[in-house]
Amino acid sequence: MELDWINALFEVTGGLFIACNIHRLHRDKQVMGVSIVAVVFFAIWGWFNLVYYPVLGQWASAFGAGSVAIANTLWLGQIIYYSRGVAR
Repeated sequence: MELDWINALFEVTGGLFIACNIHRLHRDKQVMGVSIVAVVFFAIWGWFNLVYYPVLGQWASAFGAGSVAIANTLWLGQIIYYSRGVAR
């Protein structure tokens, strides 16, 4: 049970760091130095973890994984949007 909370802390912290990327991209409105492939991979992994952690009974980690999945999905949407050059 303790490890679930420790892992959840890592997951939520990861979500917060990704939120920093979201904020920065919103401010800059320009995609530079980011591989969309990596963001897609980690978004999919985050969504998979929403299924995986509950199977293990790790509900705190599942909550944390939700923050990572949502943040990566939002960031991915921004990357696609700003890469098209629509918002300047």
